[in-house]
Amino acid sequence: MSFQVWAWLGLLAYTLHIMEEFAFDWRNWARDVIRLPVEWSDFYVTNAAVVILGFAQAQISYALPVAALTFAALMLINATFFHVVPMMATRGRFSPGTFTAVLLFYPVALGIYRSAAAEGQVSTVTVIGSVVGGALLMAYPVAMMRLRGLPYFRQTPEGSVGVDQASTSSSVG
Repeated sequence: MSFQVWAWLGLLAYTLHIMEEFAFDWRNWARDVIRLPVEWSDFYVTNAAVVILGFAQAQISYALPVAALTFAALMLINATFFHVVPMMATRGRFSPGTFTAVLLFYPVALGIYRSAAAEGQVSTVTVIGSVVGGALLMAYPVAMMRLRGLPYFRQTPEGSVGVDQASTSSSVG
């Protein structure tokens, strides 16, 4: 199979993965096991972004191979650090998404790297760039969820003066 076909399979695998996570209540697992302050809306928005990234990486895989390789790295990081390792750490407590992570993410992600190498699309720079990019993509929504709990990022009127409040309370004498 071609590199681009493998990239499209990455999107398919991720779509099935999202469905598994939803079906087996990933939200409550994430709150309980990895202490992630996640809501279903976070799940929907983050996974919508992943699907859009999946379309984009597959479409541009030949022009920008590091995009598809980054998506593959994201799959490997997700499978390993959000499914397999937590299951081992909890002595086998099921992590929603583990079936597709193991049965699809590992073989498809490795297929993406293998096919890219066979087509001359891999260099040390692209591999390092893809791993760094995959790690950043995995960390980004987690960081946003953690940061939004800090006072500076809260969008509530209590204790803060907004632009409208400041302009109406000042007067020129």
